[in-house]
Amino acid sequence: MKITAFILAGAVAAAASVTLASAQGRPDTTRMSCAAAHAMVLRYGAIVMNTGGHTFDRFVSNGSFCTPLEQTKPAFVPDRTGRSCFVGYTCEPVEPPEHVD
Repeated sequence: MKITAFILAGAVAAAASVTLASAQGRPDTTRMSCAAAHAMVLRYGAIVMNTGGHTFDRFVSNGSFCTPLEQTKPAFVPDRTGRSCFVGYTCEPVEPPEHVD
């Protein structure tokens, strides 16, 4: 009986922690200063952030967070003032070179 109660308590605690983590969600650039959003990308190296409404993207501080088949592209997102803010880069597929005969 005590083991069952212990297991049940552990399951409830685990479910609560998952719910709390889900409630926190991703950082939202529209609720941050430009400097804070950029600093977050620099701090984590790669991070997924909301950029307003139901939009989000993965931002990186440099190309080491992209795959070998990707390159960096400067990323500008709205900050809490609504202005366009450079936060870092996104990883975009590398275009294959054109074949010349």
